[in-house]
Amino acid sequence: MSDSKPNKKSVLGRGLGALLQDSPAKGKSDEILPEVSKAGIFEISLEEIQVNPFQPRTHFDKDALEELAESIRVQGIIQPITVRKLAPNEYQLISGERRFQASKIAGLKQIPAYVRTANDQQMLEMALIENIQRENLNALEIAHSYQRLLAECNLKQEELGDRVGKNRTTVNNYLRLLKLPPTIQAAIRDQQISMGHARALINVENVEKQLSIFKKAVEEELSVRKVEALVKSLNEGKSKKEEKSPGLDPVRKYEMNKIQQRLASHFGTKVALKSNDRNKGEIKIPFNSASDLNRILEILELI
Repeated sequence: MSDSKPNKKSVLGRGLGALLQDSPAKGKSDEILPEVSKAGIFEISLEEIQVNPFQPRTHFDKDALEELAESIRVQGIIQPITVRKLAPNEYQLISGERRFQASKIAGLKQIPAYVRTANDQQMLEMALIENIQRENLNALEIAHSYQRLLAECNLKQEELGDRVGKNRTTVNNYLRLLKLPPTIQAAIRDQQISMGHARALINVENVEKQLSIFKKAVEEELSVRKVEALVKSLNEGKSKKEEKSPGLDPVRKYEMNKIQQRLASHFGTKVALKSNDRNKGEIKIPFNSASDLNRILEILELI
């Protein structure tokens, strides 16, 4: 590894590896870090390791943990966990909680680990990114992890894309899933529908129609293409309906514009006047403050 420090931009583009390798060790933390071996891996007692308080995942499948524990009994730990050192003989997990928990079940006393230096925000960021890079995450878990990185690590979408190795469009597609109704989000989480189904449903503005298509997709086990076709048909029908809706004739439109101008002049503010071909509509008079509202009410002789 080169002695020169990488600039900030290059660090952003290297995901979890950059975060783990380039976290600076400063002040007292230098004094408590163990001496680094050539491999950079240490055998640490399981009793000296605390779980990660920033762990994004709250549920670990018991059967899967038992299977991993059995694998560890036979083959040992293939991929070391990553920890930060808090004090002599005191460590905290950054990533690898499944391996840590399975090692306990397997009866291990020690576990191989990389030791890093990280503050709380770096801990959260590392845990989230390591979590995102797991292959078995569903789309909603990824979306929530992206949201936490933006909100809790103060990242912008461009920076987030660099951190996780995704372009801004991909990141945005995941974040949009969080705008779906809870019922659909639960279906994504439970793998009743895929990311493709969800992305199609996002394009339906009306929630009731959105849920209707979702229900049909689940009950009839529709493919992504069929759901996309349903959404497209719905949106095209809406557009045609809007096109057929008759507008005001030119003379009536001119009259409404003149009335709108007179109202704006009378109230000293922009006035919105809407009317349909059946002479039904509304008038909107905006105000900018309490005093502005009182001024309008005085004009209307309401106070």
